[in-house]
Amino acid sequence: MRGLPPNFHHSSYIFFSVFFVLILFPEFSFSANTLSHTESLTLSSNNTISSLGNIFELGFFKPASASRWYLGVWYKVISKRTYVWVANRDHPLSSSIGTLKISDSNLVLLDQSDTPVWSTNLTRGDVTSPVVAELLDNGNFVLRDSENNSPDGVLWQSFDFPTDTLLPEMKLGWDLKTGYNRFLRSWKSLDDPSSGDFSFRLETRGFPESFLWNKESRVYRSGPWNGIRFSGVPEMQPFDYMVFNFTASNDVVTYSFHITKNNIYSRLSLSSTGSLQRFTWIESAQNWNQFWYAPKDQCDEYKECGTYGYCDSNTSPVCNCIRGFEPRNPQVWGLRDGSDGCVRKTELSCEGGDGFVRLKKMKLPDTTASSVDRGIGTRQCEEKCKKDCNCTAFANTDIRDGGFGCVTWTGEISDIRNYAKGGQDLYVRLAATDLDDERNRSAKIIGSIIGVGVLLLLLSFIIFCWKRKQKRSMAIETPFVDQVRSQDLLMNEVVISSRRHISRENKTEDLELPLMEFDAVSIATDKFSNANKLGQGGFGIVYKGRLLDGQEIAVKRLSKMSVQGTGEFKNEVRLIARLQHINLVRLLGCCVDKGEKMLIYEYLENLSLDFHLFDKTRRSNLNWQTRFDIINGIARGLLYLHQDSRFRIIHRDLKASNVLLGKDMTPKISDFGMARIFGREEGEAITRKVVGTYGYMSPEYAMDGIFSMKSDVFSFGVLLLEIISGKRNRGFYDSNRDLNLLGCVWRYWKEGNGFEIVDPIITESPSTFRPHEIFRCIQIGLLCVQERADDRPMMSSVVLMFGSETTAIPQPKPPGYCVGRSPLETDSSSSKQHDDEYWTVNQMTVSVLDARNFYWDMLSADAIQEQLADLDLRIMGYIGLVGEEVVVMETKGVTTATSSDSKYLVKKRSEANGKQSTSPKTENSAAMASCDSPTAGPQFTT
Repeated sequence: MRGLPPNFHHSSYIFFSVFFVLILFPEFSFSANTLSHTESLTLSSNNTISSLGNIFELGFFKPASASRWYLGVWYKVISKRTYVWVANRDHPLSSSIGTLKISDSNLVLLDQSDTPVWSTNLTRGDVTSPVVAELLDNGNFVLRDSENNSPDGVLWQSFDFPTDTLLPEMKLGWDLKTGYNRFLRSWKSLDDPSSGDFSFRLETRGFPESFLWNKESRVYRSGPWNGIRFSGVPEMQPFDYMVFNFTASNDVVTYSFHITKNNIYSRLSLSSTGSLQRFTWIESAQNWNQFWYAPKDQCDEYKECGTYGYCDSNTSPVCNCIRGFEPRNPQVWGLRDGSDGCVRKTELSCEGGDGFVRLKKMKLPDTTASSVDRGIGTRQCEEKCKKDCNCTAFANTDIRDGGFGCVTWTGEISDIRNYAKGGQDLYVRLAATDLDDERNRSAKIIGSIIGVGVLLLLLSFIIFCWKRKQKRSMAIETPFVDQVRSQDLLMNEVVISSRRHISRENKTEDLELPLMEFDAVSIATDKFSNANKLGQGGFGIVYKGRLLDGQEIAVKRLSKMSVQGTGEFKNEVRLIARLQHINLVRLLGCCVDKGEKMLIYEYLENLSLDFHLFDKTRRSNLNWQTRFDIINGIARGLLYLHQDSRFRIIHRDLKASNVLLGKDMTPKISDFGMARIFGREEGEAITRKVVGTYGYMSPEYAMDGIFSMKSDVFSFGVLLLEIISGKRNRGFYDSNRDLNLLGCVWRYWKEGNGFEIVDPIITESPSTFRPHEIFRCIQIGLLCVQERADDRPMMSSVVLMFGSETTAIPQPKPPGYCVGRSPLETDSSSSKQHDDEYWTVNQMTVSVLDARNFYWDMLSADAIQEQLADLDLRIMGYIGLVGEEVVVMETKGVTTATSSDSKYLVKKRSEANGKQSTSPKTENSAAMASCDSPTAGPQFTT
């Protein structure tokens, strides 16, 4: 046809082809960010809906270890897949056939049988125009009138039905007009989006506040909104890119947050383990950064200190009674269980004589039964409370501009805590006799000042001399000195004074710990009967006991013959008395009686982790969910020691036998006898006294005596791989002659067969078996046991990797086996400083002859036997090395040592410089020749 371009017919063919495809197959025809009533989204087409700015994406997804399909929303702009909403979380598609479409003005998700598995369930009959579904740039999936693009045209939105994530502009709380109660519900597990046990929701009764629930039990409370933040979240400071909003009216009670800067992505999520976490995306690191979580310590536990008691993580014990109150149950309170709370010393009279004590920097009590009047100030609030005989406390509802508004409590108050920074003022009502008369107190102060002035004039010369003497003593370096007062002075408590190095802290701290009489402990343990014996360690025996009130305890009785016992005792008391965490064992008291030294702990009915993990029968109770909870608990306890406690603690002996299991198999780290305190600025330290357990010690610690937080990370990595495999690292053996468990895991990892090391019991429990999660844990374990300390992650990163499936995990490098070289043979600076005649493990000394001419080489048993087949071996004796017996034999220039309970040999020979190894001296050889066998000969030092 004249005038038409030559490709006209070809273009027309393409146009009509596309037109017919769109008519016949509408699922291919929807636009980028909307879905009309004539379109559909199918699982088989693998298509998605993207928001206009390509920030979020909606489509079908399948968790890594599941065969079920879900419809959800995730970040598209972020490289790591992060799900923020799931439509059919409790009604997944059982096959890869599913369709999302609009039917009768409702969004409907159909399965392979065209049966609805999820719907918006709208019943509005006044919708006359067609509706359209749209994914907005804030992540909200809405169903609206196609002719009305305003908020008034929205018929349904996903923001009204959150899952486990609160996004910016999403509201948490009640809308009384619509009847929606928006709250977060955790996933059941990392790979299972179905509804989990934990929920986080606003309580609108009284003064609104948020609660974290575990099924029907409250486990954490945020405190009420005080105009700036939630009373129990002092870390909730305003940011230049984030604004917090809280609305409380007769119709609406909601909390939300708003991001003011582009390209910043933040979310609040509830993990499957019950941790409330705020994340912000770090583009440079391509990772989510966790900068807040709750609950984080013992004081965050709901009603930790009962009624009229307040929790302070900076005191020991953490529970304290409010002034004018005393413990309800003194005996239990003395054992550091404050759940019974406190009672008034003097009852209120309600005749005008009562007053109020002011508590500063407090988390306000549970406000469920409180009453609020936002129109009056502090003084009017006090008068209002005085007039009500049932009023027990009051506070401001808003702390801005000096404070205004009034909230009052009637009846008992509970779940209070004190902060070093943050919180607000709380006024608690006391009887007149429990209040100091201000006038009399002022007179006493004036009289005291006058008296002190006179004394200062009289004693000025003495004070001057004392100061001069004090200045001289400040120049002298003084190590830790621990003193225990005599039994006569310790009627009800023991005071352990710890005098710090004067260059660090020029003060003496006293810690008070309940003291139990020896007779009481003896009665509780049935005179230390063998029937009550729980176990035996290097420094004593642990017994089970029962106090007269029925409380069960564990008594660690230090051996009188132990050289390290006294130091271990003092170190353990000094450390544990300061530490309060749900994953750390709780010290209830101690006993000092003549030569006896005992520590009294809470009794944990499930004993230690190794009691279950390495027993073929008992470990059948450890399915994967239980093991994962134990791993998480140990990690959180170790993170508390390294980062969140008042002191930085290096445990130095983390192992399966030092992890105790409480009720519901809650793990608690124990045995702090070898722990060391670090300053906040200290990174590592060096010791010539290497203590610990073979198989758990990091290479740099075992060989060079260098220990740091990364040493504990290595021990945790070994323990993590033991929990997954059900096998001990020490004494591990398999047919491939692996050096230990770490070598076996690394070999399988490199071959791509990481699941070969998983305990078969885990795989036999399909209900809790989650391969993707197990695979991540193996990778994290290998990261923790890398040979170089600098390559290992910090515990904060480990906890983050456990708690977030989207967190990137680096590829591990080869592990450190902690064998295969002499502790004296290293080029580290620390080793050069100590290149002398001995090194120690658990105070067993081994002197090395001509150490510069020796090196250690790890060979298999077969290779050693071949090389020694024609040599004349002579048994020389044995030594105790890190808890295992080692046979020492001498040949012509070759000395061999073999472990009695391992399947490998260690060969020690001269270097290639031609020098022969120095033979032992004649007198030593004669002494050693008398040993007939590794189990009969005496211990010796070469």
